[in-house]
Amino acid sequence: QVQLVESGGGSVQAGGSLRLSCTASRYTDSRNCMGWFRQAPGKEREGVAGIYTGTGSTRYADSVKGRFTISRDNAKNTVYLQMNSLKAEDTAMYYCAAHSSCSIIVDYPGVLNRDYWGQGTQVTVSS
Repeated sequence: QVQLVESGGGSVQAGGSLRLSCTASRYTDSRNCMGWFRQAPGKEREGVAGIYTGTGSTRYADSVKGRFTISRDNAKNTVYLQMNSLKAEDTAMYYCAAHSSCSIIVDYPGVLNRDYWGQGTQVTVSS
């Protein structure tokens, strides 16, 4: 079992920035993509970004391209999500996930079962 711990959420005004962190208890070949999805109250999960821990290849949802950047520090088993130019519609609970496919995390987060993500961190953007 891989355990994921998120941090870095908070409240910010529109146009501001936040950086989320996610530390994994260990990396595994079967979960070599780490990424983020989010969920706002009453809405479905929405993929945000993913990164393959080995190659560094990334994938982003269209809604965050150009504003968010995902990166990793393999020495720390940690993935970061730098969020700039935040908008009110970015308000959500952000969950870190680990899976074999970044496409699953970013494009189909609804199929992830509970074993694949952390406890979440809240991001609130006020306009």
